[in-house]
Amino acid sequence: MSSLSQADFRCQHGDTICGKSRSAVSVVTKQTDVTAAIRVYEQEVIVVPILLLAAFLVTIVFILLLHFCPEKVDRIRPQALNPATRRGLQGIDAPPGINVLEHESIALEVPMSYATFHPPDNYISRNLAAAPAAPPSPPPNFTPIVQPRELPRQRLPESFNLVNPLPTAFSLPSDSPVSLYRARMDNRNVVLRVLNDSADATQRHSFLNFASFLAQLGPHPFLPELLGVVSLRAPLVTVIEELENRDLLSFLWRCREERVNPPCEMTERRMFIMAKQVASALEFLHSKGLLHGHVCARSVLVSREFTAKLWGLHGVYTRKSQGAARRDDASVKKWQAPEILAKRPAGPSSDIWSFGILLFEMATMGEAPFAEIPTTELLQFHQRGKTLRRPANCSNTLYSVIKTCCQFKDQDRPSMVELGRRLLSGEKGASDKVIKVSEKINIEHYLQEAGYGEANSYTVF
Repeated sequence: MSSLSQADFRCQHGDTICGKSRSAVSVVTKQTDVTAAIRVYEQEVIVVPILLLAAFLVTIVFILLLHFCPEKVDRIRPQALNPATRRGLQGIDAPPGINVLEHESIALEVPMSYATFHPPDNYISRNLAAAPAAPPSPPPNFTPIVQPRELPRQRLPESFNLVNPLPTAFSLPSDSPVSLYRARMDNRNVVLRVLNDSADATQRHSFLNFASFLAQLGPHPFLPELLGVVSLRAPLVTVIEELENRDLLSFLWRCREERVNPPCEMTERRMFIMAKQVASALEFLHSKGLLHGHVCARSVLVSREFTAKLWGLHGVYTRKSQGAARRDDASVKKWQAPEILAKRPAGPSSDIWSFGILLFEMATMGEAPFAEIPTTELLQFHQRGKTLRRPANCSNTLYSVIKTCCQFKDQDRPSMVELGRRLLSGEKGASDKVIKVSEKINIEHYLQEAGYGEANSYTVF
């Protein structure tokens, strides 16, 4: 029998002191039992709830940081990869001596980040205060306000495969803040416009505003497609579809060669089809109040299926959105209309003139226009009523379109609608015979005939 039972047995009826002692013993015994139970179930009763509460609080704090302060989350994450596992993004296919980007790596793990498309006011004042001159505000009729599709941060560098410097016909200018690469993303070929680490705040904003400009411009079947941007971390990247046959000028030069791979063939019918595609893109720009300003073969890109898409849109953005003054560039004078050479305002008909020069380039398989005329004498040449010579093997229909586009007076040139009708009519009667030109282009002679100086170069992107 327990001590409690013995105490109950010995207490007499009416004994108050004995009853109180019995109650005290009962309370002590119950407290001892509860303490023993807590000790047995201590992990389930105390430790687990505290751990769950702590995990919940940490999760809430991380979610708030991720939503309101993504830059701080980037700093929390590991910033450096193990050198043994770091991917070497080296160029392997750039021809030596031609591409200045050969063997240059993309720094895809730089731990910087930018709040770029919608920066706070203090960010703009802090970062642009030291800039020499901020670009003027865009005009109200075409303000870049659309943010392109932001590629998730985890895409870099895992989703950009086979990254190599982009081979170009001529090297990039040495002072360009942009490097060009080709890569694979989502099982398609893309071109990466990567802003160099040395770019200042003004160049960063210009780089991203151009991407915003392309997004607002909207998709068009004959403009290269903007696939997305990387704007929340460095390096800043604009991703554009790659057109495998590169620029039209290089394509025409390759068509002059024998046994090229992939096959490169140009017919008169294909010329009219490509010309219609470029004209469609040009009409689209004009419908938005935009002038291209530099329609030429090197501003047209060609896909694997020989679809022509008009590019060279950075100049469109610079002139329209930033109000930049026209530069006196000798390398574009052979494609400029007489009114531009005479320092008069350009209009849609000025692009029509340049389009006629583009047709001449196609008909000659990439020769320079007005090759025998120095750029300083071009305006006088046009004023005397002279025009482009007729290329060999050029049909009457194609040459008539060229001459119609290159009329000295802008009011005598056809409208885009009339030009479209002429091209459609020319396609119906065009020949499917492959055009062959045996002589290869001498690049040094071409640069001289096209008006390039020794230091001039170009890139289509």
